[in-house]
Amino acid sequence: MRRCFQLFWLFLANGYLFFLKDSKIYQGPIKGICVPFLNCYSCPAAVASCPIGALQHFLSRIRPSLKVGIYQFGLFVIGGIGLIGILVGRMVCGWACPFGLLQEMLYKIPSPKFHLPPFLRFIKYGVLIFFVFLLPILIVDKMGYGQSWFCRYLCPVGTLEAGIPALFLFPSLRRQIGLLFFNKVFILSVLLVMMVLFKRPFCRLLCPLGAFYGLFNHVSLVQMEVDKNRCTKCNLCYEKCPMGIKIYEGPNQVDCIRCLICRDVCPFQAISLRMSLGNSHKGGRLGTCRN
Repeated sequence: MRRCFQLFWLFLANGYLFFLKDSKIYQGPIKGICVPFLNCYSCPAAVASCPIGALQHFLSRIRPSLKVGIYQFGLFVIGGIGLIGILVGRMVCGWACPFGLLQEMLYKIPSPKFHLPPFLRFIKYGVLIFFVFLLPILIVDKMGYGQSWFCRYLCPVGTLEAGIPALFLFPSLRRQIGLLFFNKVFILSVLLVMMVLFKRPFCRLLCPLGAFYGLFNHVSLVQMEVDKNRCTKCNLCYEKCPMGIKIYEGPNQVDCIRCLICRDVCPFQAISLRMSLGNSHKGGRLGTCRN
């Protein structure tokens, strides 16, 4: 069921196949809508925008906008992803994000497998604070305009979905390839190799949107729950978890993507999904149905 949802969102966000005929990027009215995951605006097949890209667009233009009395802070974008966070927390990462699907598929390739040190998970919060929020506002040109730092210098999704395909669709761009493009390709290449060796490395280390959603896990309407009377800490959930967390140490950790794999593999049915207000332990369970 989860794979069906991931594929559905993949084609919903990147369903413009006419680019194969006219070699043009879709610019219709739907492009003004942000999907709830990273999805490059410049991808030839994209029919919707990326919330992180849209947010940086507004932040990089705050200074010139304020000078002419235009107040555009990207509050609609922040409010949109904030609402998603309040409703389901980081569940979007486990059920909708195409780049998350790619990571899970590559991890299935037979190879030695390794664990990421837990402290590295804090890197993504630095990416969120500095590359998404601060640098576009603080570092500006003479006209007061900033840059989309995360999209321009780090984002592997943009490189995979837009940068590389654009070279085949628009041959004239090949003459403009420089150090920046090779840097982005290098980052993507390193991450692709890591995806074979580690569980969801981009989600755990670098994704600013995942970091944002994770902040809502403890207070979202959808909550994970562990029955301590049933749980034996056999670690089967930990072994299968795509984010490498032990859910019995905290059922709503910031890195939990609510994929429900732990619930489905638990031999004691100790894990469930429930609806709740805040951190209250009252609410209806949604964990009785098994995938």
